[in-house]
Amino acid sequence: MRDPNRADATDAAVAPLWRAAQAFRLVTLLYAIGQQVASVPNYTNQRLSWVLIALMAVWSGVSALMLSQWHFPDVAQRLRIWVVVGDHVVVILLIAATRLVADYDWYHGHQTLPTTLWATNAVISAAILRGPVAGVLSGLLIAAVALTVRDQWGNDVWADATVPVLVSVGLALGLAAETARRAQGQVERAVRLTAAAEERERLAREVHDGVLQVLAYIKRRGTEIGGPTAELARRAGEQEVALRVLLSEQGGRRARGGAGDEVDLRPLLTAQARPDVSVSTPGEPVLLDRAAAAELDGAVRNALANVAQHAGAEAKAYVLLEDTGDELIVSVRDDGVGIAPGRLAEAEAEGRLGVSRSIVGRLAALGGTAVLLTEETGGVGFGTEWEFRMPVRRVAP
Repeated sequence: MRDPNRADATDAAVAPLWRAAQAFRLVTLLYAIGQQVASVPNYTNQRLSWVLIALMAVWSGVSALMLSQWHFPDVAQRLRIWVVVGDHVVVILLIAATRLVADYDWYHGHQTLPTTLWATNAVISAAILRGPVAGVLSGLLIAAVALTVRDQWGNDVWADATVPVLVSVGLALGLAAETARRAQGQVERAVRLTAAAEERERLAREVHDGVLQVLAYIKRRGTEIGGPTAELARRAGEQEVALRVLLSEQGGRRARGGAGDEVDLRPLLTAQARPDVSVSTPGEPVLLDRAAAAELDGAVRNALANVAQHAGAEAKAYVLLEDTGDELIVSVRDDGVGIAPGRLAEAEAEGRLGVSRSIVGRLAALGGTAVLLTEETGGVGFGTEWEFRMPVRRVAP
């Protein structure tokens, strides 16, 4: 089923071409009348030639009026296909009528009655209406009729300008119309994406101000009350985290929309949020090369996996992403049992290379560093804190 909104947008895209075509139609009418004045002494039926020129003038006015109904797009859309068909019929009949007003010696060596320039209007209309293929076919049809009427198939088909002029006009105007329609479609898609992103942001604000606040309240009060309500508090906390991750991912999609090799690091990190893992990220997109973002995300995942495995059942983790402009800093901290000084070196000496490869090695491969701060300043009972630092080079927009 035809989409009226899509049709209106298509009409708007080619409306300037239709207007220019009608101006060209009126200019070519003046040229045809001038050619008639110069050629009429050579006609054998001068009165009929003036009648045909009058009909050509009437049709030019009527067709220009119907094709230029840009103030009434619905009317114009219905009329244009019939006017374009009528254009071809009128042009072919006027070309054929040349034999009725002139003898063989004249029409064999001169232009047909409506002139090649005026006949081009039919080709232009077909090209704008249906694209380059229709324009080329229309040009070939009109040229074939003109060559047949003038009986020139065996003489100067390739030397005469009729065929290349009509075909090239049909091709050029058809391509222009297709380009205009394609550009209009791209503008519409951009507008729709912008509107959708704005609506997502509005909904995110509504959810944040309403649902998330309520879930946070239920979680806090349920934990305080304890007993059977503790399970309710836990469920509310899980749903709060899920909603926050969803809203963050929506913002990340918008930020990634125009970049083919970059992604927003924030959704990758917020996807790891759980009731026992809090993730804090900047409000603006943090764009990073796709491969580098995956590696940094992997290092954070491994750090959180170590928290879950070694920090204790009640431990909570906190992830903080900072963007200083030239450097990204990701801190992964927990309030668990901590780690004894020198334990990582001992584990590496024993052949247990999980941390050195999955965390330290990843950051080193990216040109950054991974430092376990609490191994030096803390110890057992003080939790652990990793700090990942990675230099970044911004891609110029």
